[in-house]
Amino acid sequence: MRSVPFGSTGQTISELCLGTMTWGTQTSTEDAHRQMDMSLAAGIDIVDTAEMYPVNPVRAETVGGTEKIVGEWNAANKSRRGDYMLATKMSGLNERFVRVGQPITGKTLREGIEGSLKRLQTDYVDLYQLHWPNRGSYMFRQNWTYDPSGQSKSETMAHMVDVLETAGDLVEEGKIRYFGLSNESAWGTAQWLRKSEELAQPRVQTIQNEYSLLCRLFDTDLAELSVNEDVTLLAFSPLACGMLTGKYQDGAVPKDSRMDINGDLGGRKSDSVFAATALYLEVAKKYALDPVHLALAWLQTRPFAVSSIFGATTVEQLEVILASADVVVPKEAVDEINAANRAHPMPY
Repeated sequence: MRSVPFGSTGQTISELCLGTMTWGTQTSTEDAHRQMDMSLAAGIDIVDTAEMYPVNPVRAETVGGTEKIVGEWNAANKSRRGDYMLATKMSGLNERFVRVGQPITGKTLREGIEGSLKRLQTDYVDLYQLHWPNRGSYMFRQNWTYDPSGQSKSETMAHMVDVLETAGDLVEEGKIRYFGLSNESAWGTAQWLRKSEELAQPRVQTIQNEYSLLCRLFDTDLAELSVNEDVTLLAFSPLACGMLTGKYQDGAVPKDSRMDINGDLGGRKSDSVFAATALYLEVAKKYALDPVHLALAWLQTRPFAVSSIFGATTVEQLEVILASADVVVPKEAVDEINAANRAHPMPY
């Protein structure tokens, strides 16, 4: 299993990160615990979750359920807690399913980590992330109508100071080790970095944004920031919610699949996405690569540090994903992928 730099810490994390968002809905506790065992045995050393999980769908009554499943594994495997880096995320403004929809503040940051620690049955979280910015985000297909003109810079700066000072206290208390972001922009990340330096508070080490063959918004300003500021990308949906496996091509909708449950895959389903996917499937076939392996291993050709957060609904899917570790995508295949991206640059 290849390793990638973990921010500016001097440490590394595995190229694959075990995602957990279906644990408690589509994935049973037993299967989830088997995934933990299998992933760690394969060399994965980072696991990502969130207080709002599980998804498909998110419901107020199930919030925190996934963290509880991870916590049960931790309780049964106390000697192995140091074998992996545990990452979780706190929710901000939301539809009243966490803390009745309150925004992220220093106060809710502390409330969030205290709740997560209890559910995760651990004394500390290695990486604590803000799931999305208070001021809004262009992620999740909001880039088509994104309008930042209503933002208040002074409010944003005051918010960052409040959160960073609390994060610093939590680091001193040993409750979190590192600080990260999710669904952030280049400007937002740069401001967090600047403020942390000014205040001598925890530095942003990671940014968790969507990134895949079908979603390459990270490739310009954020890529430059990632390289120059040593901020590692934790790429979520690297298989584009299963699109890049090819299982949804030609109108197919496997029973109990994510498309079967929520229809348009959160706005990802479109005529253009199937056309773009077909090109990537052709590249995989030409170079005798499993489409899953092509999609995941391609991320290791990028010019910035990236660990891919994958989700496996079943143990059988996990076995396929684990086999992608150390797969090398030929340069010629990368060139063909880039040509396909130019033909279909933003399919959703």
